[in-house]
Amino acid sequence: MRNIDFSSWQTLLLSLLGLALVTLIGVGLRLVATQTIQQRRERENRQINERLRTLIAAYKTLGGSFTGNLAVDPTHLRDLKRGESADSAELAPASASSGSDRARRVRDAVEAALSDIILLGTEEQVRLAASAAAELAAGRHVHTHELVVSLRDFIRSVLDLDPVPASVEIPRQGPARPSATGGKGGGAGRDEARQGGGGRAGGAGAGLGAGMGLGLGGGLALDDDHAHHE
Repeated sequence: MRNIDFSSWQTLLLSLLGLALVTLIGVGLRLVATQTIQQRRERENRQINERLRTLIAAYKTLGGSFTGNLAVDPTHLRDLKRGESADSAELAPASASSGSDRARRVRDAVEAALSDIILLGTEEQVRLAASAAAELAAGRHVHTHELVVSLRDFIRSVLDLDPVPASVEIPRQGPARPSATGGKGGGAGRDEARQGGGGRAGGAGAGLGAGMGLGLGGGLALDDDHAHHE
């Protein structure tokens, strides 16, 4: 206020305009800085959320089982066919093919989870995932429990959760087993039955409508003939 000249209204106006311009420039710079910082934080939050979502999905895939065979079988179907003779392949039970298909789905899910961890995991997780991938590529069975523990500790720390108490004993974890497809087949059967019932109902309705139409048409024709004769 000391630098404002009140000697004339022209100088007063110029002083006020200069003050308003300086204030506007300061507010604009502050808004630009605030918006830039906010956009950077939003981008970092999106990256953290996407990384956390991917690692949580990998944790569920690699550590979804506590019982049964917790090792990942790297054997491919072509390797099984090479090791079997033609006679044994013809006499193989149906459960063997379903078991190999189940192992294949588990292996494919584990390989996808390992690929995500190599991309977005920490240094320790990348090392463990690369080691597991190398074991699978070499055709050896792989256990994922150590990698699952590392993922669990990292996810809990990012979510600001307390670490798992040392007194809690968690069983060894292995890859999640794929769900059965029987429920889908039952649903499809129910849909087909529902469609069949709808078709029968539509056919009955069409037959009823046709019968009513013929009956009404015949009755009108008889009335016209009777009126003509009269």
